Amino acid sequence: MQKQDGMNYAPKGKPQPVVSRGEFVFAAMALDHGHIYGMCNGLVEAGATLKWVFDPDPDKVRNFCNVYPGVKAATSAQQILQDPEVSLVAAAAVPVERGPLGVEVMRHGKDYFTDKAPFTTLEQLEEAKAAVASTGRKYAVYYSERLHVESAVFAGTLIREGAIGRVVQVLGLGPHRLSAASRPKWFFERDKYGGILCDIGSHQIEQFLYYSGCKDAKVLHSKVANYRSKEYPELEDYGDATLLGDNGATHYFRVDWLTPDGLGTWGDGRTVILGTEGYIELRKYIDIARDPGGDHLYLVNGSGERHYELSGQVGYPYFGELILDCINRTEIAMTQEHAFKAAELCLLAQKQAIRAE
Repeated sequence: MQKQDGMNYAPKGKPQPVVSRGEFVFAAMALDHGHIYGMCNGLVEAGATLKWVFDPDPDKVRNFCNVYPGVKAATSAQQILQDPEVSLVAAAAVPVERGPLGVEVMRHGKDYFTDKAPFTTLEQLEEAKAAVASTGRKYAVYYSERLHVESAVFAGTLIREGAIGRVVQVLGLGPHRLSAASRPKWFFERDKYGGILCDIGSHQIEQFLYYSGCKDAKVLHSKVANYRSKEYPELEDYGDATLLGDNGATHYFRVDWLTPDGLGTWGDGRTVILGTEGYIELRKYIDIARDPGGDHLYLVNGSGERHYELSGQVGYPYFGELILDCINRTEIAMTQEHAFKAAELCLLAQKQAIRAE
C-alpha cells in the first residue's frame, strides 16, 4: 500500500463478503484520483463483483486491469450505464465533475459511489438532491479518513458504548504531503478541485457530525492560505474552520499540504474526541518516532488509560453495509442526509473563508 502520498493510499482488509459472487455487480469509471482503488478494494472485499471499468485514458485503464484481473474494459461510459446488471457505479472523477456524473448515473437507474469531495459548488449539491429525490437512487460518498481507517471505526464503537460520555468537542488534524510532481494539472486549478476546505476538509466535517451525533451545524469561522506553494497560485495549502453543532458540540479542524518529507507516511492524521466522561485520540497513519504503523487509539476515562493497536483487528464494515443498503434500500452504512450535510458544510466553510497570507 502506498504510504508516501495520500492520492494513492488504498487500504486493503480481510475479505468479509456479505453477498455471493455475481449477486451485486458494480463498475468503475473516471479514474482521475487514486482513491478509486481504495473504493474498489472495499467493495470487492465485501463480495461485490467488479464487471467493468471505463476511462478515456488507456494507460489508466491498463493499470486498473492489472490490479483487478478479470474486469472488462468498456468502450464507453454508456456501455456501463446501459448495462442492466450493474447496480452501482464507483467513480473518482476530477472533483468539479463528480456531481454531474452522479446525476447522470442515478438517472440511468444506478446507485453512485464517489470519492470525496462529492461537489465543488452548492448548485451541484442541489442538483444531486433533486436527482436522488426523483430517481430514488443513492449518492454515496467515500469519506475514507473515517470509513477506511480501523481506529476511526473503533472510535465510533466506543462512543456508542458510552466510553467517554456525551461528545462535546472534536479536534481534527488532516495534514497531507503535497508531492507536487506526481499531481495532475487539475489538482492546482481552484475551480476544478474546489478549495482545500471543500476537498480534504470534507473528511473532518463528516467525522465531526458522525462522532458528535449532530444532524446540522453552523460554520462560525474559516480561513485558507497559500503559505509555501507560491508557484501554484490557485492552490490553497492551508485551511481551518470552527463549527458549532445543533446539539451544542463544537469542532475545530486544520488541514494542510505542508507535511515534511521526513515523515514516514503521507500525513500524520489525528483526531481527538472529547466527551463528558473521557477522551479518545486517534493516531491514524503513524505514531511518530515510535511506530511506523497506524491505527493507534488512546482512550482515557474513569476506568484508566488504554492504548489499542487496531491494524488488522476491526475491518471496514461500511462497504458491506453499503452493498446491503443498495440491495435492501436501507440506510445502515450512512444516511443520505448525513452524506449531503457534510458536503454542504464543507462548501459553506470554503465559501466564507477568510484569505490569510
